[in-house]
Amino acid sequence: MCNFFKKKKLPLSESLLIIKKDVKKRQKRRSFLPPLTLEERELIQQIKGMTNSLNLNNVTRTKAYLDFYRAHPEVHWAFLGHMVSRNGGWNMTDLKGGQLSRLLSRKEAESYFSFLERGNWLIFQDAYPQFLLYEASKLYQRNLFYLLPHFHVSIFMESIWNDFWVRQDTYTLTVAQIINEQSYLEDRVITNSQYKKEVFDTLEFKLQDFFDLNHILFPFEDNGKIHLIGQTLHQFKSVRERILLGKRLYSILFRDEKRLKSVKKWAMTVQHSGSRKDYWPHIFNHVDEGLPGYLLKSRVKSCELTKGSPRIYSPRLEMAWKNRKHNPAEVGDWYKDWDVIYYLTHDHDKVDGEIKHEYCKTLEKFELAAIAKKAISVLD
Repeated sequence: MCNFFKKKKLPLSESLLIIKKDVKKRQKRRSFLPPLTLEERELIQQIKGMTNSLNLNNVTRTKAYLDFYRAHPEVHWAFLGHMVSRNGGWNMTDLKGGQLSRLLSRKEAESYFSFLERGNWLIFQDAYPQFLLYEASKLYQRNLFYLLPHFHVSIFMESIWNDFWVRQDTYTLTVAQIINEQSYLEDRVITNSQYKKEVFDTLEFKLQDFFDLNHILFPFEDNGKIHLIGQTLHQFKSVRERILLGKRLYSILFRDEKRLKSVKKWAMTVQHSGSRKDYWPHIFNHVDEGLPGYLLKSRVKSCELTKGSPRIYSPRLEMAWKNRKHNPAEVGDWYKDWDVIYYLTHDHDKVDGEIKHEYCKTLEKFELAAIAKKAISVLD
């Protein structure tokens, strides 16, 4: 990651140089935490309690992000996180739905869900206390970000929140949160030996580039019709690629004010359930319409169902998976090298976000793969 930036020799603005100096200073003195007042201890406990109460499953987390954004629209990541978390829920229910469930064993589906759920849980328990501390700072009209270490938040974000409190730079805060959350996941999930063995080393995961499983979709309505924009991630195991994807998604979502308004209207109108019926009820249904027997033909062509075909089963999250209890998050600061600050520089490349055609092809590939697997099982 660092070599990438050194080769490009991107200039840092004066504000980013200040952040660089501040985070290096904090890195040297992080071990010292002053004693807390009774009021501070109570606030910390309240924030931890509220975070835990909302960190039950993908649906509760996704709603919490949106509720926070509605109250504090200057925190752009809250809405970006909401929309990406919706996709996380759809990926979870796909494992029990009418396509992917035909290609995975029960054990493989369980491993994939555990991987997705752990990542979704970890990000929320790291990000949401930051939000609540910002909310408390606004309420008390004073900077409370010196309390971030008590939630094991990276020193990188301490510097960022202090900068945001003064400059209200929404771009820097949002991209910093993208960097933080993806870097936070790296040691805890991506390089975790269990997930490496059960998820990343499996044939199904290695075939993700073929199936394009990692679509991030942002639905919105225009002229009475649902449209999709988004991006596809092809190198999930690369923290750099995940961060750059996050920056592109942020640009797609917030660059066009009219489109952003449409996406927000859709998100605030359509309650997240985990079912892909949320955005395409003409193709997906949370009730299984399939009849017993063999899948003999593809049901999907150019994002339309073929005549007489049942809709693809896409259950609500509550019907697909029970809530899980998690072990506490692994303690440790991902921040080691200030070069990550280069990610905070503005990108001027325009990303159109066109994804519908690619996504439609993926649905067709799933159907064909399920047919082929069924045919092989019959021959066996």
